[in-house]
Amino acid sequence: MESADNKEEVDYSDSKFRQEIHSKVIRAGKRTYFFDVKSTRNDEYYLTITESKKRFDDNGKFNYEKHKIFLYKEDFEKFIGSLQEVFDFIYSKQPKEDRGDRAVDVTEKDGFEENEPIKKYTNVEFEDI
Repeated sequence: MESADNKEEVDYSDSKFRQEIHSKVIRAGKRTYFFDVKSTRNDEYYLTITESKKRFDDNGKFNYEKHKIFLYKEDFEKFIGSLQEVFDFIYSKQPKEDRGDRAVDVTEKDGFEENEPIKKYTNVEFEDI
């Protein structure tokens, strides 16, 4: 299922293999990011973050270039804390017109404040252009 903010969510909880538990897909221009919760053989969860970019060779054929990070439960707090610190640094150093109306809090649910207005987008088809 895909929502207006280009995020997809897949739930693998009923899978009999239980290796992939949950997935979130974020399409961002030419890149796609996959956040996949997986399970080890001991039923311990971990996160893989994958960046995928479509690349074309000289013959016009394409392949996907992928970069993957594995993040284990014992490192979650350090990772989130460092990510928040880096976001805070970026937003504090960027000129106001380049950073939007507010800083990002990685601990907020889905990255949105409760009272933030919902942006509406018009669905434009290729034939409309």
